[in-house]
Amino acid sequence: MTQATSQQIPVHQLETVLAPIHEATGLSNAFYTDQKLFELERDQIMGKTWACVGFASDLSQNGSVKPVDFMGLPLLLMRNREGLVQVFHNVCSHRGMKLVEEEGTVQGVIRCPYHSWTYDLNGGLKGTPHVGGIDKHKDERFACEKHGLKAIRSAIWMDMVFVNLSGDAQPLEEMLAPLTARWSQFLGEDGMGLMRRRPHMDATTLDIACNWKLAVENYCEAYHLPWVHPSLNTYSRLEDHYNILFDEQFAGQGSYAYNLSDVAGTHLPQFPSWPQDRLRNAEYVAFFPNVLLGIQADHAFAMQLEPVAPGRTIEHLRLFYVGDEALGDEYAACRNAILESWKVVFAEDIASVEGMQKGRHSPGYGGGAFSPEMDIPTHYFHQWAARKLLAVAQNA
Repeated sequence: MTQATSQQIPVHQLETVLAPIHEATGLSNAFYTDQKLFELERDQIMGKTWACVGFASDLSQNGSVKPVDFMGLPLLLMRNREGLVQVFHNVCSHRGMKLVEEEGTVQGVIRCPYHSWTYDLNGGLKGTPHVGGIDKHKDERFACEKHGLKAIRSAIWMDMVFVNLSGDAQPLEEMLAPLTARWSQFLGEDGMGLMRRRPHMDATTLDIACNWKLAVENYCEAYHLPWVHPSLNTYSRLEDHYNILFDEQFAGQGSYAYNLSDVAGTHLPQFPSWPQDRLRNAEYVAFFPNVLLGIQADHAFAMQLEPVAPGRTIEHLRLFYVGDEALGDEYAACRNAILESWKVVFAEDIASVEGMQKGRHSPGYGGGAFSPEMDIPTHYFHQWAARKLLAVAQNA
């Protein structure tokens, strides 16, 4: 990070975010609009923890590859011949050409379109045409084993592919331990347990003109339900919700009155271990920085937030159902009803988060204020971000 970039961090304003909620302000406008701060967040916040960059089941076959853009960095998700999913920088080791432009299945090797160097699905450099001169495809001065694709530390949990760019974050399973303990009755060691999903199905994508942090903030609180989600509020009302926050890495809301199955007319298989006296309970938790999770008796979901620019985020939603039976044809209408219901809910949020993004360009807004009761999860997230940013400023 350059000195100029570190000096852009408004330390005093961040310290006010850490004040008690009734005295605190939120993050200032620049953290939602400034390109350099957006890149700083990538390298110094998201890059030093675990950020989600995709879903393993989207790589549905051995040999599948999927290029992704992580806040301007070209990455490549690959499932090798043995089924192992790995993540690499999506650039040729020769002259830095972007290797893969479109997702698909590789039958042989990955070939660079510039000088035709080739790589296997473990990132190894296999072919270097004319590297030693015309028709000399090997050269003792050039060691292929030193020039494979650059791997990125990665891990998979609940089908989500996470990366740690810095390579030195605590293990993902340790970071997730408080959440997996909370949901231990339903999640296996891999975060899936009995949950199942169909590759390339039970999914939707939303392209939204807002900063990624606004999507997290909006998800964390139920305060907006009566005005933004009138249908949802008829069966899971504002007063039926409670705040969730723990371990500095998680915040969200729970509902005592989740009732989508009756409202949508769905009757899907349920988690066998779900308490019978809590069938209408549901919890919606953000795992900072960019994952939104929801779980209820008959399904769960995960949403990856893909930050594209300071004012643009793509939301990738995937639904999971309980057990193999739930994926059968007899439940097709139920699954479709669940998906359509969540499409409506998340679409209803778009105007709000895009409106807040527009407001972040106003000199009349300096971070705002928090309701001492209704905005507790939102303030919790702001504090997490402020602490990360202050650490960057102090170490610069």
